[in-house]
Amino acid sequence: MNNTLFEVKDLEVNYGLIQAVKGISFKIDKGSIVSLIGANGAGKTTTLHALSGLLKHKGQIYFEDKDITHLSSDKKVSLGIVQVPERRRIFANLTVIENLEMGAYLRRDKEEIKKDLDKVFTSFPRLKERKEQLGGTLSGGEQQMLAIARALMSKPKLLLLDEPSMGLSPLLVKEIFNIILDINNKEGVTVLLVEQNAKMALSISDHAYALENGKIVTSGSGKELLNSEDIKKAYLGG
Repeated sequence: MNNTLFEVKDLEVNYGLIQAVKGISFKIDKGSIVSLIGANGAGKTTTLHALSGLLKHKGQIYFEDKDITHLSSDKKVSLGIVQVPERRRIFANLTVIENLEMGAYLRRDKEEIKKDLDKVFTSFPRLKERKEQLGGTLSGGEQQMLAIARALMSKPKLLLLDEPSMGLSPLLVKEIFNIILDINNKEGVTVLLVEQNAKMALSISDHAYALENGKIVTSGSGKELLNSEDIKKAYLGG
C-alpha cells in the first residue's frame, strides 16, 4: 500500500545565476514528521518556498498522487498544504482572533470554522487569554503559537514549518516542539520541518534529510541521523 502523501522529484531553484537547490528528491509519508536540517544557506527555506508555490522552480511536486507542480500558492493552501513562515509573519495590527480568522479565509464552512477556533483555543490557552490583543504586542513565543494556530485554521493536511524555534528561549523551544508533536499525533497532520536546531528536529522526526549547498547529502530516520557521527560533527556540536 502506498503511504506517500507528498513527493518531490529533481527540485531545482535558481536565484539568477546562483543555483540554490540542486535537483533534490524526497518523499513524505502520510502522518509522519520529516525534517530538513542544514546550516544557514543550505537551501532549506528556499526549498519550502518552492514547495508552497512562492518561488519558480524546475522539477515535479506530487501531492496525494496528483501533479501539483504548477499550482499557485493559494491553490496549494486549498488542497491542504500550508506554510508557517520563518519569523512568524503574523498580522501585527490585527488582534489574535482576527489573525486566526485570516487563516480560514479560503474556507466557507462557518460552523466548522467556529469548532476549529474553539479547538485552537483549547490547544493554545494563552492565545484565548489574549484573543483581543494585537498580534504585534505578543511575545516571540506567543507569536509563534499564533502563526501555527493560524495555519491550523486552514485545515492543513501537510504543514510546512520554517524555523519555528528561531529566537526563542530553550524553554519555549521545548513547548513549541511539544505543540508540533501534538499536531501530528492528535490532529493527524503531516509535518515537514525546516529547522536549524537539528537535535530537537531529529528527536521528533520519523525521517530526516540533511542539506548542504543545495543538495541532500544524507538521509535516514531521525534516530539514525541523531546517532550519526558525521551529523554530530556537522550539526550537533559533537
